[in-house]
Amino acid sequence: MGFLSILSCAHKWVEERVRPGDTVIDATVGNGVDTLFLARLVGPNGTVYGFDIQPQALEAAQLRLGRELPQSEAVKLLLQSHAGMAAAVPDSCRGNTAAVMFNLGYLPGADPKVITVPESTLPALEAALQLLRDNGIVTIALYPGHEGGSTEASAVEAWAASLPQERYRVLSYRFLNHAAHSPFLLGIEKKKSRGVHHEAISCSLSTSL
Repeated sequence: MGFLSILSCAHKWVEERVRPGDTVIDATVGNGVDTLFLARLVGPNGTVYGFDIQPQALEAAQLRLGRELPQSEAVKLLLQSHAGMAAAVPDSCRGNTAAVMFNLGYLPGADPKVITVPESTLPALEAALQLLRDNGIVTIALYPGHEGGSTEASAVEAWAASLPQERYRVLSYRFLNHAAHSPFLLGIEKKKSRGVHHEAISCSLSTSL
């Protein structure tokens, strides 16, 4: 088997850590590919929270979910910025979220000028770490090649590099012999706190799009 693409690698990292019944977050729903992937992992007893600021993204995701998982009630799609995710999900999700996935850039097929930006992405990443459980993971797919993408990628990479190593493991996955502006992946694993035990709690929200 050859090397994985960055998106396949993100899925593999998440799949190794998420179990049925878990709570997870798709911070950038887009067309719903990661949302569907997460819904399949957590199953009917788990919960997926999906965030996007574009109605057409949530509509596309809803159609995809309807085709692929018509009986699933695990997904809660929210029309709002991922920067507010910590306030948008129940308090019980804090410290009990298994994975948060970010696929930054713009929505394929939509206006390419509507992009993710550091001003909202960095607060969203901070929120993700608050929600993440011990041994949970944040994955971040970055795309320096589009306008504004390089600025965001640099900001996110600098933020990730500054995380304290006694609390987080940060990994970069990229192809070094590709163009400098090629997409790459960051993974952030939250280390287990010494002397602290977090009991897994199901988080659910009564409303969905």
